Amino acid sequence: MITGIEGESGMDLVERYLKAVAAQLPKATRDDIVAELRDEIMGRIEALEARLGRAPGDEEVEALLREVGHPLTVAARYRSGPQSLIGPELYPWWLFAVKTALVVMGCVTLIGLAVRVLVGDIYLGQAIGQSFGALFSGAVTVIGVVTLIGFVLERQEKKPDFIAKWRVKDLGLFELGGDLDAETWGERLARGRDAARTAKPGPAVRKSAEMSPAAKAVASAIAWAVLLLWWTGLLPMASIRPEDLAGSLDGVDYGRILVQIVDAAYWPVTLFAAARVVFDLLRAASGGNARLTAVGDISFGAAAAWGLSWLWFWSPLSPVIWVGTATDFFDRVRSLFDRTGDHGGELAALLMIIVVWAFVGEVWRVLRGVGRMIVGRC
Repeated sequence: MITGIEGESGMDLVERYLKAVAAQLPKATRDDIVAELRDEIMGRIEALEARLGRAPGDEEVEALLREVGHPLTVAARYRSGPQSLIGPELYPWWLFAVKTALVVMGCVTLIGLAVRVLVGDIYLGQAIGQSFGALFSGAVTVIGVVTLIGFVLERQEKKPDFIAKWRVKDLGLFELGGDLDAETWGERLARGRDAARTAKPGPAVRKSAEMSPAAKAVASAIAWAVLLLWWTGLLPMASIRPEDLAGSLDGVDYGRILVQIVDAAYWPVTLFAAARVVFDLLRAASGGNARLTAVGDISFGAAAAWGLSWLWFWSPLSPVIWVGTATDFFDRVRSLFDRTGDHGGELAALLMIIVVWAFVGEVWRVLRGVGRMIVGRC
């Protein structure tokens, strides 16, 4: 009999347990589930009483309830939907995204470290210490962001096509990702010169690492997301603050110019990077559609070319890098390699070349996008 529990405290334990379970259940099904669970528990108590030949005590009732399970665990059995933060199907994608993002973040941190050391605004030991601290904080942020994305995807009824409809052509990206672990790098360091002698030639490496458009889109989205978080200051990595680079070279205050450029370009660059992340995710979800890729190449190439044109004609850097004719351009290029005299302006000439080269690259991207749009093939 269920009234065979010693005193009222045994029943109190059961009711307290059922209330704890009920608090975790949806209201629509709470009463039915609690009634079902109460019948199960009372059945177990009756079986225990028959086995003992007496009414079970409080400790025995509590041990029985522990066998049934913690209220949080028991309630989870009756809830619909995912029962984990990130399920087993999505976990490998989460891990790969974390590893890729950490590599990109590490590269950005190393660049920031090198720049700060070269400009002499901080000692090497101090810069390394700050970079490690910032890298750790940034890693926590990256893992949190990727986990949040995985949490949302796990609860979608329909998974993105790049997860559900993968292709063998996409797997080159994951072969590269397999090398991003401490064991592999430790083996490479241990092999030393032997590894260099047995390494694949360049064409073989490129062929084995060839990626489909969908796989490239996933990698691009991760990289742009990390850069966006860094640019907006949401990712606490070692930053390159323009005011720290203040100083004159060849009579030009590049620190002041950089401050002005960052102030003027902050929101355009932020919007560009955010749009690129969204576009790459759409491109990956579509399986790397050729015409969609072409639209992106044309749009983002044109936007980047406009930004470089702004640097050349209207930005605070324009007076330093602008030349009016091709002859003047090649004269400044030759001055970089002319060691017969102290011409000065090497940094300005180098920046000029970088801007022009980048502009040509973006124009080529636009033209290539037009070609893809016409033929409909990547």
